[in-house]
Order: sequence, then C-alpha cells, then structure tokens
Amino acid sequence: MGIFGKSFDEKVQDAVALINKSDLGVRDLRAKVDGKVVTLEGQADSMDAKGRVMVEFNRLVDTENTINRVQIPDARKAPASAPPVSPAAPAAAGDETVYVVQPGDTLGALAQRFYGRAGLYPKIFEANKDILSNPDLIKVGQKLKIPK
Repeated sequence: MGIFGKSFDEKVQDAVALINKSDLGVRDLRAKVDGKVVTLEGQADSMDAKGRVMVEFNRLVDTENTINRVQIPDARKAPASAPPVSPAAPAAAGDETVYVVQPGDTLGALAQRFYGRAGLYPKIFEANKDILSNPDLIKVGQKLKIPK
C-alpha cells in the first residue's frame, strides 16, 4: 500500500477480484498492467458480457487505456452462412446517413469508411449519444446516424 492508499496495481487486482465474484458472465478474468494501461483477459459468455466487464472495470479503476482481450469461446463457432444484413439503410435525412451495424464493426472502422480517418469516430459517437453510452459498445443491428 502506498502512502496515500492503494497502489494502481492493487486497485486493478481488487477490481478483477470483485468482477470475478460478480455475475457479469465472465470467467478467469485477469489483468496485465503496463504503466497505467491495463489489458483484460479471460472468457466471457457473450459479447454483451464482455462489454459489461469493460464498463464495470473502467468504473472501478481510472486507467489511461483499458484493452479488452476477453475471449468469447462460442464466437468462433458461429455458422459460416449468417443471413445478410443491409450495411446501410437508404434513409438519408439531409445531413446524415443511417448505417446498420454489422459483426466486427467499430466506430473507428466506420469513421475510416465514411470519412477516411478512423480518428473521427467521436463525430459518429456524438451523433448517437441517444443510443450509445460508450464508443466501444456498439451492437450488431443498431442503426447509427452517420453525420456528413
């Protein structure tokens, strides 16, 4: 323990222990610390559980960056012939396009696709704050507004 309370590593390990005891749908959660950057690893029951773990960890520990490498074992066993989903709805409301989120999409990838720069993902996030609480937690099937 440091002079002013727990060290960063202790806070990380306490958060991991707390999450492992919780019912968030994750098993064997562990964390690797490199300075103030934390990489989470373990097994999650679903993509939703993986996202909940990230949100809960970031609520408990203030990091410079948290990398979520939690695995979803069944994700690799998905059928190869998933039904096609329309990548973009044809609704363009003047200054924006509506995009339907596909498996593997990220806001950064969408910003790269629509603006040519992944770093412009906050523009998409800000336009969708009514349905998004975290830029790292988008779900397949969500309809996102893509401002021009």
